[in-house]
Amino acid sequence: MNKLVAIAIRHWKPLILWNLLVLGTTITIAALAPRVWMATTQLTVPGSKGNLDASLGVLGSLKNGGADIAKSGDSKLKLQESILNSDTLMEKLLANDPEKAKFKRLTLYKQLFKVSIEESSPIISITANGSQPELAKGRANRLTELFQQRLNELRQTNRNSRRQFSNKELEESHKNLLSGQQSLAQFQQSSGLVNADEQTKSIVSTIDSLTKSQSEALSQAAYSQNRVATLSTRLKMLPDKAIRSLSLGENKEYQFFRGKLSEVDANLASIRSKFNDDHPLIQQLLQQRETLLNQMKSQIQQAAAGTAIDTTVSSEGEGRARLIEQLILAETEASGQQRRAQQIQIQLNELKANLNSIPARQAKLAELQRSVDVAEGVYKGLVAQVQQTNIDVFDVYPNVEVLDTPRVDSKPVSPKLSLMVLNALLGGIIGSVALLLLLERRNPLLSPQDLQDMKFPIVVSIPRLKTAELIWELDDDKQVKFQRLASAVSLQPLENRRLLITSAMEGEGKTTVTLGLARALVDLGFRVLVVDGDFFQAELSSKLGYIPQSHSAPTPIVIEPQLDLLPAIAQQGKILKLVSRGQFKKALADAEAHSVYDYVLVDTAPLSNTTATALMTAQIPNVLFVVRQGISYSNCVRDSLEQLAQHQAQILGLVVNGVETAAKPYMQRLPDGLMSQST
Repeated sequence: MNKLVAIAIRHWKPLILWNLLVLGTTITIAALAPRVWMATTQLTVPGSKGNLDASLGVLGSLKNGGADIAKSGDSKLKLQESILNSDTLMEKLLANDPEKAKFKRLTLYKQLFKVSIEESSPIISITANGSQPELAKGRANRLTELFQQRLNELRQTNRNSRRQFSNKELEESHKNLLSGQQSLAQFQQSSGLVNADEQTKSIVSTIDSLTKSQSEALSQAAYSQNRVATLSTRLKMLPDKAIRSLSLGENKEYQFFRGKLSEVDANLASIRSKFNDDHPLIQQLLQQRETLLNQMKSQIQQAAAGTAIDTTVSSEGEGRARLIEQLILAETEASGQQRRAQQIQIQLNELKANLNSIPARQAKLAELQRSVDVAEGVYKGLVAQVQQTNIDVFDVYPNVEVLDTPRVDSKPVSPKLSLMVLNALLGGIIGSVALLLLLERRNPLLSPQDLQDMKFPIVVSIPRLKTAELIWELDDDKQVKFQRLASAVSLQPLENRRLLITSAMEGEGKTTVTLGLARALVDLGFRVLVVDGDFFQAELSSKLGYIPQSHSAPTPIVIEPQLDLLPAIAQQGKILKLVSRGQFKKALADAEAHSVYDYVLVDTAPLSNTTATALMTAQIPNVLFVVRQGISYSNCVRDSLEQLAQHQAQILGLVVNGVETAAKPYMQRLPDGLMSQST
């Protein structure tokens, strides 16, 4: 985005000229274009007064009414539209038009009118254009009148072309209908059939439903039988044995005797540990035990009924008793479903017998019914056609009423200022983009690809700086950038420790880089002299608050500890003579003699503005070249580098100024604890 803005700012003059041209053209067209007024009117096509809806039986139905005319795309509305746009109607309208001489062809005249059908509505909208409001309104009125006349002509022609059916044909159709109805009634009475299709359909539907129910019952019975077999296998007993075993387990008397037997056995075991078997207590307990066993045996015999049962089944808990209950339920379910399937089979047999009892003369009955339906349909159709002719003479060409009389807006519809403004905006935008692309192609901004093939010992990017930051302290991130540049410069073998800092054009930040590099070298412990070599602008001296004196020789001025300034030499004659005759070299030597400097940084004028900068490379061959994103021109930078090469200058490094960066300084990314320790 910044690059686009920079390109637009570079070429602001051509852009303004182009947009002024578009604006002037638009204003001229708007002023000279002919004015056109539009008259609008609306017609409505109501439904027919007589609604005919006659059923013809198997032959369908005959409908005549106004219900369908409101539907979008209705054939009758399309017919009205075709009549309005017909050449016959337009020729009559053109014959009486005040401006008929302007239209050599009927096609051109028809373009003044527009007929449209509103969606889902019986409304026809008509628009007529004219060079004057009265002319547009008159054309709309005349078109409506001629349309009504044309409809009356078409109705009269259609009415004369209709043919009525004779009474003889209608009576013959009625006799055929009565004869067919009589034959059908006699056959139904003799065969006992009223509606063979419905009866057969009902029986077949019932058979299908019962068949499905029977299949479901058999499936459920099979499922229950499988469940019975599974449970019997797990219990290792048949259902009858399981039922009797469960019955014994649920017998209260048996459970009581069993519980008492457990108590006697427990007492007997306890007493035997104290006495021998001849003791009276032991004998008494043995007798009780025998009695309980006999009573339990009696209960088992009653429950078993001569079959083997399991006497260990108990109704308490969720053990085998629960499985036996499930076995009983599954057997009951299987038996019930089988009985249900048998009952359904009985019903199926009855229905199939009833179906087979329907006479094979069903085809004869259908043929007679069909004959009656056809005869009835023919008779109703003849009657409906007779009634249609009598009750609705506007069936094909319905009545058309004026819903809204012609009206003309006071403002012309053409030319449309909003559309012209929109076109002007689009033309301005598209033309501006095309112009920018053309101009940028001829002299584009500097891009990284332009410097890709060039080799520089030092390449450093500097973030965007404000003017106030040149005087006060820089933030950590920007200090790091300049310190990196200073460190790289300090490692280079510079002749006389001098470095010339220049750029291709103004505004690329060479003075900013000079000050930033000087302060960074001071931070590294060097003593630095900055020299204002721009004899035209003296920008470095101005930024540091020093105004050159025209009658005094420049001497170093202390800016801050370890940093001095040699102001620009006051202009006396031509600048080229100042450099070529050695005055600049002498001033530089005098300044170095004033004090011992580790580095001398010379801020010069842009190479594209003067050749004095290129001549300075004879005394200061090491050059630090500065470019800036969005400002530097590719061609200008290339020419400046070629100029330095011709003067045998050595490009020590490249500084890319004004680079946008979102990264935080290292110190800002440190945790608070580490920062406190580092300080």
